[in-house]
Amino acid sequence: MRSDWRRPSSWDGPADGERRIMMFVSYDGSCFHGWQSQGDGCAVQDELSRVLSELAGDGRMVYGSGRTDAGVHALRQGCHFDTPLDIDPHKYAVIFNTKLPRSIRVLSAEEAPAGFHARFSTQSREYWYLAKRGCDMLPFDARHITQMKRMPDISVLNGYAELLAGTHDFTTFASAKDVSLSRFRDIYVSRWDTIRDAYGYEVLRYRVAGNAFLYHQVRSMAGTMLEAEAKGEAPDAFRARLEARDRSMALKTAPSDGLYLADVSYDSGKYGWFEEEYAGKSRTQLPDAAGR
Repeated sequence: MRSDWRRPSSWDGPADGERRIMMFVSYDGSCFHGWQSQGDGCAVQDELSRVLSELAGDGRMVYGSGRTDAGVHALRQGCHFDTPLDIDPHKYAVIFNTKLPRSIRVLSAEEAPAGFHARFSTQSREYWYLAKRGCDMLPFDARHITQMKRMPDISVLNGYAELLAGTHDFTTFASAKDVSLSRFRDIYVSRWDTIRDAYGYEVLRYRVAGNAFLYHQVRSMAGTMLEAEAKGEAPDAFRARLEARDRSMALKTAPSDGLYLADVSYDSGKYGWFEEEYAGKSRTQLPDAAGR
């Protein structure tokens, strides 16, 4: 439930005389050490902030909707920055794109609504995990799609995936390095399907959308499901992994090359049905909190 999300009740807006600009960006993560600056200049945030500093003064930062790991790609990630410049907000997309490497593209730019923050205003995040059989891999797929030996049984994968939907404690699928105060997350969509790439080859896709994700959670869930299917594991055994809340119960963590941040949404109504379904229920009233 959104009422349970650990977010500040308020945050700073732009300074007097400045405007907040919201942008959506896409990037090839194989070129970077993730979204967040690591101090080595090799993050997506570094490149965007470099352009902003050239325009509006040194030390200005572009703030994102969240982090992505090294090698993870983004189809549509939200971000914002504050600026004193009197430039048509929509023109920032063109300006940034003329100064950025081709591995990063600004999809859109506009003045942010009052009270907007790229991270704290986020209502949902959707990830895709993409994989192909080795016989279908193309030279263009390197570092962008994970290679697998065979096409798994999607009905079996979805038997696992549907168990992940809802509100659960995802400790089993969180990296030991995760520092979150709570391991509960709300998962709105969890489903496997197949799509076709631009050349007609079959691509296995895992779609998962939620309020937020733990460190390595999506890669751990995808990798564990693929490994469990290969082992012929029954859904009840997979459920036991989730409910154990024990990191040692996870199987393989899938490589970063197949993971995409597909969308970040600031629309509070997009998954309103989920809020209605869980309205009035605390974490202790939810099924997984009781160990079932």
